[in-house]
Formats: sequence, structure tokens, C-alpha cells
Amino acid sequence: MLFVLIVIPASAQQRKLDKDLQTGLEQLVEGFKGTVGVYVYHVETNTEAGINIDTLFPTASVVKVPILAGLFKKIEAGEYQLHEPMVYDDDRVYGGSGLMQFYKDSTQTDLRTLAALMITYSDNVTSIWSQELAGGGTEINKFMEELGLEHTKVNSRTEGREDDWERYGWGQTTPREMAELVMMIRNREVVSPRASDEMYRMLTNSFYTDYALSQIPPYVQTAAKQGMVNQSRSEVVMVNAPGGDYVFYFTTKNNEDTSWDHDNEAWQLSRDVSAYLWNYFEPDYGWEPAQGAVELVKGLPY
Repeated sequence: MLFVLIVIPASAQQRKLDKDLQTGLEQLVEGFKGTVGVYVYHVETNTEAGINIDTLFPTASVVKVPILAGLFKKIEAGEYQLHEPMVYDDDRVYGGSGLMQFYKDSTQTDLRTLAALMITYSDNVTSIWSQELAGGGTEINKFMEELGLEHTKVNSRTEGREDDWERYGWGQTTPREMAELVMMIRNREVVSPRASDEMYRMLTNSFYTDYALSQIPPYVQTAAKQGMVNQSRSEVVMVNAPGGDYVFYFTTKNNEDTSWDHDNEAWQLSRDVSAYLWNYFEPDYGWEPAQGAVELVKGLPY
């Protein structure tokens, strides 16, 4: 299989600023106790808006999208098969999010399960494993550069990026670049059309629906990945909306509120931004979250 070098298309540099959207976003994020980054692109109108769109932010687990792309590059090159047998051993136990850390030692699994758990449940064990299989951070970073995403990097377990790891954690990106990566996957431009389609399908199965996704009708398809550490919360979302697809990346750093409850300031802002975008692009759709939806998620009576 031949690989074609893909760069960000010229149209990405000819996008029109949506001034009303820009003003609305600026008003929404005003007063946030931390640093906010937002990038929004609406495909049908070729318009964009954003805040700190080319500023570096920690990715936290959103770095798993570049890892996924690197993994599929290896699959398409014939180094692995999607259903390649794998054996889990408990030397791979790693805390945080995910399910594979609870597997029994010597459990039979396969590569597709690794990739799916990494994206759907943000599984840390399968993410570290997938990063290894993709050739490591250095190789993934080179691939991102080939795609024109020069600021999107894997830092953890990557030689020469120890200082970046100290500052940004597992990975780093800009709001514009991470949105662009998902957009390129949607456009079948990453690795190959068939690989892009399979990656996109995985991204449409997010378990973490209580943040930005909670403000989008559940019967409208979304492709998303979330990332979160104490002082940073991030989410990339592509919405296959009736009036035209749009993609956005919401991210924060230096958060004053480092709590992990539902009402964390950054998480609430992500919902506000998502709701604003949905209603901005789909003003006549007439949908809003059901009464008691928040109480259901929080386990409270209503």
C-alpha cells in the first residue's frame, strides 16, 4: 500500500472568520479562572472562530487520537492486522481510566480491542501498548509532521521530550491542529480512506458523554475524544449535524478549579460552549437536554 503525504489543504488557510460566532465565544469564556482554547470550523459555510487557536495546551488523553492514527499507519503498512492476536499480562497494569487493567494475566485479546478500548473508554493500558506498537512517540510525532500538524506531539515515553513531558504531560497540541486531525480523519485523508473510516467509527463510540456531548442530541452522530488531568480539561468533537458538519476543540490549562465533580468549572464551560455551538448552527432544531438529565448523571433525585 502506497502512502500519500497529506498536508493541511489550502482551503484551511482561506477559511472565513465568523464574527458573530467569535463574539459569542469570547463572551462565553470571559471570567474563566484559567486559560481557555477553542477552535471551531463549520464545513458547509467554510467559517471558523476561536480563542488561543494556535497556543499550545496539554492534550491529556486526547493524545490517543494521534496514537490511533500512528497505529493504523502500521496496520495499513502490513506490519499488523486489525485482528492481530495479543496476550495481556499483568506487567502492563497502569492506573487511571480504562478496563484492561482489570483483565486476568494471560488474557487473549486482539489489536482491534486495544484500539477500541483506547478511544471508547480512554483505556491507559491499551493506549501505552498502542503507542509502542505504533513505533513510539518519535515515530508518531514524525507522522503528525507529515500531516502538517507540527505542534501536535506525544511527549511521554518519547526520547528527547522529557522537558515537554514535565510541562504538558503525555501530549501537547493546539486547538486548531487537533480539530484539523479529526477533520482529516473525517475526510478520509489519514493513512487511507479505509483506515480513516475505521478510526472515525471508533471515535463515534465515546463512553464519556457527560461533558460536551451532553449538549448534542443523542441521535446526532458525533466523533469525539476527551482528556482530563487536574489543571486541564479537553475535548475534540466532530458533529455530523443536519445543517452541516462542524468540528470543535475545547481545552483549558492552569485551571484554578481542579475538582473532579460534575460541576467543575472547565467541564461546565465545555457544556456551555457545546450548547452554544449546537444552537448557533442548528437554531431551528428545537432540542435541549431532557428535564432531570443532570440529576440522572449525578445520581440525584429530581
